[in-house]
Amino acid sequence: MVGRRVITFGHSPDSDDAFMFFGLAKGKIGIEGYEIQHVMEDIESLNRRSATGDLDVTAISAAHYPNVAGKYRVMSCGASVGRKYGPVMVSKGALKESELAGKTIAVPGEYTTSYMLCRIFVEVPFRPVFMHFEKVTDAVLSGKADAGILLHEGQILFQKQGLRKVLDLGERWFETTGLPIPLGLDIVHRRLGDRMAQKVTNALYGSIKYARANEDAALDYALGFGRGIAREDGRRFVRMYVNDDTVDMGEEGRKALKTLYSRAVDRGLIAAQPELDLVQATG
Repeated sequence: MVGRRVITFGHSPDSDDAFMFFGLAKGKIGIEGYEIQHVMEDIESLNRRSATGDLDVTAISAAHYPNVAGKYRVMSCGASVGRKYGPVMVSKGALKESELAGKTIAVPGEYTTSYMLCRIFVEVPFRPVFMHFEKVTDAVLSGKADAGILLHEGQILFQKQGLRKVLDLGERWFETTGLPIPLGLDIVHRRLGDRMAQKVTNALYGSIKYARANEDAALDYALGFGRGIAREDGRRFVRMYVNDDTVDMGEEGRKALKTLYSRAVDRGLIAAQPELDLVQATG
């Protein structure tokens, strides 16, 4: 439409991301005077793309925010947060955490929070092999990797595929911190300015609320991008990661992020904690 400007929203086609963007994608929620252009890529591609700063809004791994904090601010809504659950390290046969020394671990991206958590908690040296998250399961089943870290729906389906849990990174995080684990964030570019950043954040907030209020329709939309996951498995996964913390990460979510970055500094994974510059949704 003539006179309308474009705002680019980067997010993954994974069922939880697609679910929360349902209201925006279907035009139920919008930003007056702007057209929203959805850019769908896997999360590691979005991590890398965020370093260029070309997207106005994008999903990223929480672990990657220190690398782009100079360009982007964190939105209070849209976070993927697990409480006592998270990415799972699996193996084909019995494998103990203490036996990981020298083992090859398939990792779904260098900048993912799952890899940061693995480096925080696994005390022995291992060999990471980075690959697209969809290839991790096959790498483990075929023996190309001794273990692998599963993201997305793989976290709840691995037992059906004959894999065994080595380490639940979300469980370990909760055991050691008592906090939820912030896995993914939505961020907004600083070039938009305070007023526009607020409008964008409020729009995403509205979209998430709309999707949760219209779960079946939003689930139909989200599973249209899926990988053949059964509907009820999809519903279970979406409810795991589009939750009250997604609507607003709150004080506990902010504390969890700061704790993640503090532990990463302690392990020498990042140089310093980023300032947590947050845009708070106001409805």
